[in-house]
Amino acid sequence: MSITGEVSYLVVVEAPREAEQKESEWSGVWKALHLLLQYFMLGNITWNAMLFLRTSPSIRGVFLDGDNVGQGWRYCYTCETHTPPRCSHCFDCNVCVLRRDHHCVFFGQCVGFRNYRYFLSCLFFMWAGLLYAVVMNAEVFIVILKEGVTLHSVMLLMVPWIMLVSGQVTAGAFAFAFIADTCVVGFLLVAAFLFFHVGLMLRGQTTREWYSNRRPYSLGVLANIRECLGQRWYLCWLCPLIASPLPGDGIHFQVTGSLEPIDSSR
Repeated sequence: MSITGEVSYLVVVEAPREAEQKESEWSGVWKALHLLLQYFMLGNITWNAMLFLRTSPSIRGVFLDGDNVGQGWRYCYTCETHTPPRCSHCFDCNVCVLRRDHHCVFFGQCVGFRNYRYFLSCLFFMWAGLLYAVVMNAEVFIVILKEGVTLHSVMLLMVPWIMLVSGQVTAGAFAFAFIADTCVVGFLLVAAFLFFHVGLMLRGQTTREWYSNRRPYSLGVLANIRECLGQRWYLCWLCPLIASPLPGDGIHFQVTGSLEPIDSSR
């Protein structure tokens, strides 16, 4: 929200700094489109995050038919029940999670069968929003480096806190430099997470299966996307309120490969 507020200030007040462009490229309509775009991304981030937290991927309330126990099923001594393939126990959540991918330390909840869509959509809009913020903050870097690459400008970009405490910069300059740095670092981190999970989705893998170098449930690219995002996978990323029923139940999966880990040393 602080990044959105800073970018809104840049759009409404600061950009562009050249007077002759203020009435052309940055007209009222152009500014309104910029504001609409960034608040659309912010709304999707917060809404997807909320639905991710409210959608439990655990086995609580799920009927697990013990009579149909087959290949890939295991017994969880903590939950005292047989668990289906791709389900594993999370000691942080203290429950077994259907098609468990990993425990997200940022949200404090596991990523699993029912909430993977919201997790991936939240990552996507965080990446898009930070990319937008980096582009909008490019002028901040240009202004800081306008007089050349000096020790003062490099220190302001690299360690703005030290420059503020030592009295070398104003609070306003520090705020712009700090948020601009946060956008760049955040964009790189979120991009790494997003592209990693998109790759997993396309291969039909979870993070746990990626560690063991297994792809026993891959159904092809389109089917793998549908398994994660639902029947309306081509629309659901636009808004978390778009219904997109998942094709499976998180319990039974079609096996297309070996369930044994692949020895990468061979």
